[in-house]
Amino acid sequence: RLAFDEIFYLQLGLLQQKRAWQERTARIFETDDEWLESQIARLPFALTSAQRRAIQDLRADLASGRPMNRLLQGDVGSGKTVVAALAIAMVVHQGAQAALMAPTSILAEQHYKNLKTLLCGEGKALEEGQIRLLVGATPEAEKRAILIGLASGEIRLLIGTHALIEEPVVFADLQLAIVDEQHRFGVEQRAALRRKGQNPHLLVMTA
Repeated sequence: RLAFDEIFYLQLGLLQQKRAWQERTARIFETDDEWLESQIARLPFALTSAQRRAIQDLRADLASGRPMNRLLQGDVGSGKTVVAALAIAMVVHQGAQAALMAPTSILAEQHYKNLKTLLCGEGKALEEGQIRLLVGATPEAEKRAILIGLASGEIRLLIGTHALIEEPVVFADLQLAIVDEQHRFGVEQRAALRRKGQNPHLLVMTA
């Protein structure tokens, strides 16, 4: 009976949290079919049907008016990053900011390089200076420049480690928060990233 009560109250708490989340409102990001297909056409490879389905799910979430709270699961090398990249493109294309938090500097640097390739260039969602990397080893002068660019909205996408959730980091308009290898972060760390924006959309990725 005690075990049943414990599980029952845990489930009630989870349902209450879910309902509270669903009652919040979030900015609506509607994506034009033609624009999205033009971004997909600029990718260096063809998308799989599973990737296309995931992208359409994210697109629907971003247009729903409720904060997205979605888990993107796939093996290493299955192409989660390109799906996340297109979600980022949908948000930054409309002038808002996005952040991607990874558990290690090496992984953050990999994401930075990959996302620059996927998102920067002629006809793509970002220009070279609008995407930056922030890790513990980032030199102080560069860190100060990043903080200024974030606060002004000039930087649209920030990629980094838990350095993203530290006190001096202030976003002008964070609307999409992405957490990679989410099992490596605690609940409080994920919540701290969300608090950097006003009810931002949340995407967590795991293998």
